[in-house]
Amino acid sequence: MLKQRVITAIVLLAVLLGTLLAPGPWPLVALFTLAAACALWEWLRLTWPRPGGAFPAVLAIVAAAGLLALARQWLAPEPGAWALDLRSLLNRWLMPAVALAWVAGATAMVVRGQAARKAHGAWLSAFGVLAVVAVWAALVQLFLMHGAWFLVSLLALIWFADIAAYFTGKALGRHKLAPRVSPGKTWEGAFGGLLAAAAWVMATAWWPGSFGAVLSGRWPWWGVLAVAIFLAALSIVGDLFESLLKRRAGVKDSSQLLPGHGGVYDRIDALLPVAPIALLLSGVPL
Repeated sequence: MLKQRVITAIVLLAVLLGTLLAPGPWPLVALFTLAAACALWEWLRLTWPRPGGAFPAVLAIVAAAGLLALARQWLAPEPGAWALDLRSLLNRWLMPAVALAWVAGATAMVVRGQAARKAHGAWLSAFGVLAVVAVWAALVQLFLMHGAWFLVSLLALIWFADIAAYFTGKALGRHKLAPRVSPGKTWEGAFGGLLAAAAWVMATAWWPGSFGAVLSGRWPWWGVLAVAIFLAALSIVGDLFESLLKRRAGVKDSSQLLPGHGGVYDRIDALLPVAPIALLLSGVPL
């Protein structure tokens, strides 16, 4: 299992690196779209009130086609008016609404930890559609505005938070963070993750083109620190929220698309709440 997990991780990193270094934006946009479609399919399989049907797959395919059509316009030399209007609508309304849902709604569900409840499946499915569209739109726009290094430095915030939380929790963990949702996570691990993410963002604030540098151009140093801690905390919420959905559905992984890693949603659960808010905080075209 470990060998399979390592091989899959290497392949995923190679694919991501290849698309980031490609001469044009389409390879990365296509990767984002494929990941969004897979994650949406997996999310709906966990929440859709009537499990086992074809609706999650059909909706994921339709969503992917729509996102590709929108990306074609955004990447065109002269985008259509409807595409620009839709971008404005997404940035003015969808991003703040999804951000609020993550900060207030998802966090409240994780804190309550009602893993045995299976109510509100339709609402959670609707939220899944909006959350996946928002993360796709945020990632595409962040890449087009700031480039590959910005995107990597933002992803590294999540990676540092996750890795540091794991090792700090293993070494020092005593107090359970959300025992009814994810018994392995501890408060000590979470604090370790927050510190590591904050250190990464502050250290890269002097590196031109990074997420930290863009933030430092808009916020004082203490604001950059607060944003880093806030986003790292939200990455933990995203992880715990998916754990809650899986416990409600009675499954270990969102799917088996990625050998040794589960599903695509399992790999990007922490990114879903972070990317839209990172777009809002780093400057968003309206």
